[in-house]
Amino acid sequence: MALWKDSLVARFHRRTSSQAPLLPVKGARPLGEPLTSLPENEGGSSNVDRAENTPRESEGSEPTNDSVHSKMATATNSKTALPAPAVQNTPSTIREELFDEANGTLRMKKFKQFLMEEVDGAEASAPLTAYCFMTGFIDAVCFSAVFVWCAFQTGNSVQLALALARLFGGTHDLSFHLADQQALCSVLSFIFGAFIGRLGDKIGCKTRVWMSFGTFIQAVLTMAAAISIWKSGQGSVADARDNPAWSNTISFVCIGFMSASMGLQGIMGKRLNTQFTTTVVLTTTWCELMTEPKLFEFRRLVASRDHKIVAIVALFVGGFTGRALLDKIGSAGTLGVGTALRLLIALWWFLIPKKTKQ
Repeated sequence: MALWKDSLVARFHRRTSSQAPLLPVKGARPLGEPLTSLPENEGGSSNVDRAENTPRESEGSEPTNDSVHSKMATATNSKTALPAPAVQNTPSTIREELFDEANGTLRMKKFKQFLMEEVDGAEASAPLTAYCFMTGFIDAVCFSAVFVWCAFQTGNSVQLALALARLFGGTHDLSFHLADQQALCSVLSFIFGAFIGRLGDKIGCKTRVWMSFGTFIQAVLTMAAAISIWKSGQGSVADARDNPAWSNTISFVCIGFMSASMGLQGIMGKRLNTQFTTTVVLTTTWCELMTEPKLFEFRRLVASRDHKIVAIVALFVGGFTGRALLDKIGSAGTLGVGTALRLLIALWWFLIPKKTKQ
């Protein structure tokens, strides 16, 4: 009976050798124990005794359950480990990337729209007042050195007319005086600066990007004038009209850069069409102020009157400031300060609200 039972269990184990044995036999290893280690003898006998009692496959005996599982473990370990799975973007990650890309595109679109908005001239009193200040500031530097205006081209034009009239005088003076040469340089450079304003007509003469970029160009021209007069090594204040402080070639370059910056400023101010007009001349401003219908209504604010007064006062203060700085830091230093002021004005235009449709 015992032999029949042992043979039946052995056959059952052989049929289920592809998986863990369903019925444990004597000497079988626990499931948690490594397959490569030999089980200890429960009765305290040595490994040699167990090896002698264990049938060998080479002698023709059937393989035991331990040997079958040992071969299975060896075959499993000999196989190459599977490669790590490829990391793929989850749907949530893809949605986040698309959302970030859409936000970046939307922000760029809004920024471009912000730059191309037309500024409200009625709300641009601060930078336009600074424009008027810079007119007096730059003219003080030029007139103190050579008695030529960089912004007031009316006087320079009349001076050239007088130089031409001398040809027909009784003395027949055919010489081209230094003061006349400087006046001609100022007029031509002013015209060139105003011509640059045509670029604003292509972009949009009232757009925020042009008002800021055009003011930046003015700052670059002013900086070039400062470097030129610094390299010329000449003085800052003339002793008399017949003895100007600037007379060499590099000083002409300085006059040209200053006049070009004023020409560009003039056309930019004019395109906004405000009470500040061109910001570079006061002749029209004085005339319009004196004929203002509400000139004597002091109990309330009147934009058409008050803005003209602000423009006149700002230009006066600018001239006073420029002349005061000349005695302290010279022409190059004063123009350097003017460059910094124009850079601040260029940034100021980004703070002006857009023009609303009425």
